[in-house]
Amino acid sequence: MKKSIINKLEQLHIKLKQIEELIICKEVITNQARFKKLTKEYLRLSNLISVFLKWKKNNQDIELTTKLLSDAEMSNMAVDELKSLNSNKIFLQKKIENMLLPDDDDKYKSCFIEIRAATGGDEAAMFAGDLLKMYGRYAEYNNWITEIISSHISEKGGFKEVILKISGTGACKKLKFESGGHRVQRVPKTESQGRIHTSTCTVAVIPVVKTDPEIVVNPSDLKIDTFRSSGAGGQHVNTTDSAIRITHLPTGTVVECQDERSQHKNKSKALAILTSRIHAHEVAKRNKKDSLIRKNLLGTGDRSDRNRTYNFPKNRVTDHRINISIYCLDDILNGNLDVLIEPIMQEYNAKLLLKIVK
Repeated sequence: MKKSIINKLEQLHIKLKQIEELIICKEVITNQARFKKLTKEYLRLSNLISVFLKWKKNNQDIELTTKLLSDAEMSNMAVDELKSLNSNKIFLQKKIENMLLPDDDDKYKSCFIEIRAATGGDEAAMFAGDLLKMYGRYAEYNNWITEIISSHISEKGGFKEVILKISGTGACKKLKFESGGHRVQRVPKTESQGRIHTSTCTVAVIPVVKTDPEIVVNPSDLKIDTFRSSGAGGQHVNTTDSAIRITHLPTGTVVECQDERSQHKNKSKALAILTSRIHAHEVAKRNKKDSLIRKNLLGTGDRSDRNRTYNFPKNRVTDHRINISIYCLDDILNGNLDVLIEPIMQEYNAKLLLKIVK
């Protein structure tokens, strides 16, 4: 374990002892607000320090057992014991690092995934459809629920824009790393010369916000327009003004929803997306100076981001944020995203931990 982490844990051990002394003081006990805050902090630190002390004891056992290797009668037993102790050391170290990390606000949240065709015309729209299927299959593997909230279908296949809602524990925690630019390199079906084209889509992952006291959408700040739906839908299409467009005047945020036959349902969905977008914008503003954001492990969903390249001729997917290339493109497009997401999460947590222990 890094010395900086050990030093941080030693400091927290001292802090725990100080809290132990405080919570038995009469002045603190009679102050319920302070007592509650201190006991909560005491519980958090005592769990962490308990594991830290086990780690220190384990290290002492490793030192003592290592000395037995020179003893002819005890060496075989010492070798087996050292394997167990070293394995336990790694387990305790990972546990400590996870306990040091702050709670992830997105741990239990569902999310919206907004996929937009960018450069590349019809090919970009078709790739947007591929990404939609990829996220849908990944959701299936994780037993999450999916729902298409809004879509603008391209004439030649795929989507100009599509918004997918994914509901389930851990959805936002994992998928938030997908925000940014996704580039595809392949020969389009319409290409007669066999030339490889490069097209791009942008992905924005936005946490679903149910209630947030800091984000209050004033009805007077909303401009709501109704219009007739376009696309598939039989006789209902272009006969009823069921589609909804909501503009949040202070920020200029615009949301459209036309997938439901009911104007009321479309309005409800559009408001949910709007509230979540405004919340995400506020969070981004608060985190603007955060070095982790600047490192761009968490993309912004902007076209300027280049998170990932999907190269069909070489069966390769490259994530440019952590410089990793994996040669199983079909598998990834079929929803096996953890091979990319897990390394990014590890890198993110490592940088976050480094910031905490500085």
